[in-house]
Amino acid sequence: MTHLATAGRSTRLLARILGLTLCLVFGLASIPAAQATPIYTDYLDLPAVNGDGAGGGGLNPALPLDESILSAALDAARADGVPPRRYATLLHQYWLVVAARNAAIDLAAWDPARGVHANEATFNQVYVNYLRLTVQHPEFYWAGLAGIAGGSFASGFFDMSDVGVVLDLPGIHRLGDTVADLLRGTPPELVRELPADLRLLATEGPRLSVEDIAWYQTRLMIMQKHIFTDLVPMHEAYAALGLRGVDEMSEAGVLDADIHTAWRSLASGTPEGKVDALIRMTDREQNRVIADQWDETSAGRAPIGRVLTYVSTIAGKPAVPGVRAPGVFAPATVRADVGGRTLALRTPLPDFNWADRDTRWTYITGDLVPRHIDMESNPALAPAVLGESFWNKLARGRLVPRLPELIADLTSQWQIVG
Repeated sequence: MTHLATAGRSTRLLARILGLTLCLVFGLASIPAAQATPIYTDYLDLPAVNGDGAGGGGLNPALPLDESILSAALDAARADGVPPRRYATLLHQYWLVVAARNAAIDLAAWDPARGVHANEATFNQVYVNYLRLTVQHPEFYWAGLAGIAGGSFASGFFDMSDVGVVLDLPGIHRLGDTVADLLRGTPPELVRELPADLRLLATEGPRLSVEDIAWYQTRLMIMQKHIFTDLVPMHEAYAALGLRGVDEMSEAGVLDADIHTAWRSLASGTPEGKVDALIRMTDREQNRVIADQWDETSAGRAPIGRVLTYVSTIAGKPAVPGVRAPGVFAPATVRADVGGRTLALRTPLPDFNWADRDTRWTYITGDLVPRHIDMESNPALAPAVLGESFWNKLARGRLVPRLPELIADLTSQWQIVG
């Protein structure tokens, strides 16, 4: 009897323990589990603090440069329905990292402030990549123009490096001295009518320093990185995903309505659409991306900024077939009354400075873009020009080997008539 009572108590005790255990289990199950922090949380609402290309690395130091991490964060943000504008810089950074990888550029080390030697390989590779893009995607007219015209600018960049080392040898000093000699033999009434930049070249060109050259090179490298950062990622997004890639960038606010229209025009596949995209992209590059930076460069180290940007205008004949040099497109020609006679001075030097928005755009739309369209429309010429090695383009465009011819043209074509 006692044994049965004890057994009953044990059974009831086990039942209560089991009941309490089940309540505990089901009770804990009803408590929400702690949510893991999404991978993208720290990457939302970040500004593009380095969007202008002045610093090293990517768009924001809070963002990684690892493509796989960026991709995973984007996928998670999309899956969770995060509005694209909240992950705009994350999205832009992802395509920038893709662009740098495809261009064989070390984005982490790309810092214009580190100077010419540290950035020389990257500076060249940017133009090599533009040509790669347009060869792989012939509809990318803007990339072709950037590769060819940019290569011409790179030629001047190398000449700046040469002159920075040997300032007393042929280079900017000699060019400035030659112009000064010509001005001394020109009636002062005509000299006063010449563009201020031309007269500055004569007075300040022979006095440029190594520091001036280094400063200007850095300014060029900043603008180069700014253009790459802005326009190349959208090219990579389109190349990978078509309109879907640039649509997301538009929804995120990375692209404005005008450049979004450019991509829709290009996607049409028509000749008119390709030309429309070229013009819109060139307009974005010159009149929005780097317009302020050209203004700052022109005004910098006064009056040195004006002198160096004018030298670039003289030397910067783009290698697009049929394009005229700036001094041929718009030569400085002035008239004045000299001793009762009206005399005219014709020079082979440009009457505009590449740094100035309106006249730069007049040259681009009046000669450079139309000739590039002609080339792109020629099925035999376009592959030959675009497929040529960047290094060949670079060697042909350098100013220093052409300097004797330029000086000879300058002296022979400086003419007073009346």
